[in-house]
Amino acid sequence: MGFFTKLFGTKQEEEKTMAKLNIGIILGSTREGRVSPQVGAWVKELADKRGDANYTVIDIADYKLPILGEADGDASGAAQWSEIIAAQDGFVFIVQEYNHSITAALKNALDYLREEWNNKAAGIVSYGSVGGARAAEHLRGILGELSVADVRVHPALSLFTDFENGTEFKPKSVQEDSVNQMLDQVILWSKGLFTIR
Repeated sequence: MGFFTKLFGTKQEEEKTMAKLNIGIILGSTREGRVSPQVGAWVKELADKRGDANYTVIDIADYKLPILGEADGDASGAAQWSEIIAAQDGFVFIVQEYNHSITAALKNALDYLREEWNNKAAGIVSYGSVGGARAAEHLRGILGELSVADVRVHPALSLFTDFENGTEFKPKSVQEDSVNQMLDQVILWSKGLFTIR
């Protein structure tokens, strides 16, 4: 085996590694009555049709993550949270806009970890009265601090046109194209960042 093969691997090894990308679809809300599970399931359904990665829905509500630094908080889910995030090569954040920003639960979950986020890619699917755009912009700043490269394409879902009565998710057909374009970028960037981790 030559020096460059040892250093960089073979094309077959690279393709094998790339075929194993894990992309976590993170539900950013834990509130009662939330619609993020509907949006997350839709994104996963579209993503699974692509066959280009292993997509997993990751629900923050499944992990015990009290406010970071809170005395006597039951943080028994922190180790599992660390493990599931570390196992991902990239992310799709399902983001709700609450008071012009992301949820406290998502911010707290992001703050729990550092290295597990580093040098990975992320896409954002947001929703709200203005498509969740302000929450998405806040999230981009946080992701930058965590060394997560967020991609440009951003499906923005409107509570008025993509949800019936604000509760039943019925996306317009154009949104499917937007999700696939976003996933194209997430996969490309995840592959690139994989090589530097």
